[in-house]
Amino acid sequence: MNVKFERIDNVNATLTVSFVEDDYKDEVKKQLNELGRTRPIKGFRPGHVPAAILQKMYGNQVLTQVIDNKVSREMSKYIVENKINVLGEPMLNKDTHVDLNNEKDFEFKFDLGIAPDFDVKLSKKIKVPYYNIQVSQEMIDNQNAEYRKRFGRQVPGEVVAEDSLVRGAMAELNEDGSIKEDGIKVERTVIMPRYLKDEEQKAKFIGAKLNDNVVFNPYKGADGNLTELSSMLNVDKENAEIHSDFQMQIEEILVNKDADLDQEFFDNVLGHDQAKDEGEYFDKLKQMLANQLKNDSNYRFTIDAEKVIKGVVGDLELPDEFLKRYLLARNENGDEKKIEEDYPHTKSQLQWQLIKEKIAHNLEVKIDADDKMRLARFLAAQQFAQYGMSNLPDDVIDNYARKLMEDERYSSDIENRAFEDKVFAAIKENVSLDEHDVTVDEFNKLFEKSE
Repeated sequence: MNVKFERIDNVNATLTVSFVEDDYKDEVKKQLNELGRTRPIKGFRPGHVPAAILQKMYGNQVLTQVIDNKVSREMSKYIVENKINVLGEPMLNKDTHVDLNNEKDFEFKFDLGIAPDFDVKLSKKIKVPYYNIQVSQEMIDNQNAEYRKRFGRQVPGEVVAEDSLVRGAMAELNEDGSIKEDGIKVERTVIMPRYLKDEEQKAKFIGAKLNDNVVFNPYKGADGNLTELSSMLNVDKENAEIHSDFQMQIEEILVNKDADLDQEFFDNVLGHDQAKDEGEYFDKLKQMLANQLKNDSNYRFTIDAEKVIKGVVGDLELPDEFLKRYLLARNENGDEKKIEEDYPHTKSQLQWQLIKEKIAHNLEVKIDADDKMRLARFLAAQQFAQYGMSNLPDDVIDNYARKLMEDERYSSDIENRAFEDKVFAAIKENVSLDEHDVTVDEFNKLFEKSE
């Protein structure tokens, strides 16, 4: 058995694996004997199948398997032992032809794409923009208003607003507007104007008062949704397709009242006893917003750091034709034109990935269980926050974070993101930050410029 490595240029090479019959025949014989012992063959007792029969039935299949395993094993061993930084996977050279039926000695030649040899030296001489987003009073006021609305409650009111809840009796009408004697009558139902899908029907409720009669069309208001209609009219879904107008007498109006700035509200927003008065509450609210904006600032830093460091490193040479061929082989649709169109972006991503890996190696960046748990907790808290569930107990966040880490759909992404976060933290420590204080609008315009 022989393995030969040949450089074509800086980023392309070939690896040839050669076999003679003595390299594989014993393994083929062993596997054929095992098949004869374990696989039932009509007319023969297990372990007493003639070698010629086994060879005829399974010879080529076993030979192919043995050769494939040996080629893969020897190739991987050589690459690892010689520390060859391969891009993608080795691909069989187009000139390689193997005839298992008529040949005893085999030679497999593989094309390799090799990562370029380069280095990244970070220093304080390298300046990367960093944008500190300022928390404005308007942002504080808007966030406070949102929280007061979220943690508010419904109280009796006299005038219907869009977000009110309206209760009352309903009766089906004739075309002339009179109450239909044999029509549908609902003693008590609930309407929430904000959820009516037709603006004209919604407008009929806005401004109405207690004991007013509102004439509207439930079918239009529900946009024909029979499930909503059956609930509104208190009928079976099968009988809910009613197109008539209805009259509703308003018997009760509940309006939303914003939460008071009291201890219960402070605890709901910030957690138990995190603020004792309005001053502490607004200070903590401002800090909360600042922390959220810090995540945006850090995200922008990743974009700018990539641009600056790529400029320092320069354009990395890659085995372009090999990579296009590799990507095409992995593409189920075999769309060569699409591969060609996407390649500049793919190449840029790969170059940055190689740079990040070099930085991680140079700065000895490694992730551990704590890093992954920290990110998983952040993702868990984010998911809960999307549903308005903030300031949950630590054990609830921890349990959900552990489930995310154990879930195959998320575990790999968590590991990759934890690594990414740590690499950028290391970059941040080893370059100079060119800091700028900006408003939210100014910050958002940075992304418009990038497009």
